[in-house]
Amino acid sequence: MKAKLVPVHFGGRPDEEFNRELAALKVLLAAEAEFLPAIPLAAAAGAAADAVIFPQMIGDAYRHPEEFRKILLPILVITSEFGTVSMWDWEINSYLRREGVRILAPYNLRQARVLCRALAVKADLRHARFIVYQDNPGEGFQAHIFKRFYWWEQECSTRMFEKFGITIEKRSFRELGAAAKSIDDAAAEKVWNAWKTRLSIGPMPHRSLLAALKIYIKVKSEIEEAESGKGGTIRGVGINCLNESQFSDTTPCLAWNMLYEERKLIWGCEADTVSMLTEYLLHASLGVPVMMTNMYPYLMGDAALKHERIPYFPAVESEPENHILAAHCGYLGVMPRSFATEWSLKPKVLAIVDENATAIDARMAEGPMTLAKIESGFDSISVVEGELARYAQFEDSDCLNGAVLRVKDGRVLLNRLASHHYILTAGHNAEEINLLATVFGLEVTRNEPPRAMAPGK
Repeated sequence: MKAKLVPVHFGGRPDEEFNRELAALKVLLAAEAEFLPAIPLAAAAGAAADAVIFPQMIGDAYRHPEEFRKILLPILVITSEFGTVSMWDWEINSYLRREGVRILAPYNLRQARVLCRALAVKADLRHARFIVYQDNPGEGFQAHIFKRFYWWEQECSTRMFEKFGITIEKRSFRELGAAAKSIDDAAAEKVWNAWKTRLSIGPMPHRSLLAALKIYIKVKSEIEEAESGKGGTIRGVGINCLNESQFSDTTPCLAWNMLYEERKLIWGCEADTVSMLTEYLLHASLGVPVMMTNMYPYLMGDAALKHERIPYFPAVESEPENHILAAHCGYLGVMPRSFATEWSLKPKVLAIVDENATAIDARMAEGPMTLAKIESGFDSISVVEGELARYAQFEDSDCLNGAVLRVKDGRVLLNRLASHHYILTAGHNAEEINLLATVFGLEVTRNEPPRAMAPGK
């Protein structure tokens, strides 16, 4: 995917400086953008593209703010040979902003590339689909928990479509599970022979491995069949794999890893479409490792400990109130092999799934991390920067290998959490998520303590 950008110039035709800067941008952003023929400012209001881009700014901008206000597309100002806004354009940009013009002016090349990728993702979503396999969500196992989740509401799917254009296509998990079971063992063995050098498999019955591979085979075939029609590209697939686990003799964890590695397909544990959308936006725009996991803030005490069947939270040196245990399905959660520092497929942990099921035990790199989740109104995104401090293990529990996360203010976070599911991303990404949010018209909720006000204010 590439963003379609229309270069805009002042006056009758581009001058030498404009052409020189545009030529540099075409090289710097070759992987992220397709540059359409340049047009004058007077014609920019009717441009058909993902955004307009100004490779050059001059004083004429002060005399035509009304022409800028007519432009309905995002406006990029990238005016240096380094793929950034030029320092000499801060004054023009400030003037235009005060005149009601929204300017996107990256101050480093990575930001420029993120903006282009986000623009391409925005255009792609209008023709994209997520497939989710579910039958009667909330009516299966642990109904007292699963009946509460917003992502299964029709309102949720409708709002996602209205805001982003993404279509949610629902299919039967019961039928998928039955079809996967009917696949011949020989077909699964053939797939395993092609993949086994790329995967680490812990000790488990061979039938468990074959069952996991059959889900991959079936889901892959349905994606290929769906994309052969005219319904739009499949960007993600999810399964209500816990609540309706009676429909399958396995779990889709291995399939999600394989489909990501093959075609960068986003996966949805528990068919959580809001998590899928957040993952897709972040990964496709920022290019960072992403995964969904559960939040267990230390401040939740026994309520969190009981759910994970652990006697206490992992020890920390100080400020336990600012720590979170992150875990899902017995380990940190489903993560592709290429995102992980350690990765292995192991037997299932949770009692809610079939005895034949499997789970992924994987680790994201320790160090800077960012949590994010699009909020239920689809007008904002929750963002929390912190650190992945270490990993913790509890025998005979539902947390055989979870991550300990440290945030700035656990109390503020707990009062603003968007969900028990959050997307864990590698690195500190808040500034780049701010850029992404601007492209998609989202407010950013930082979940940090408010700044102290001066006395008397």
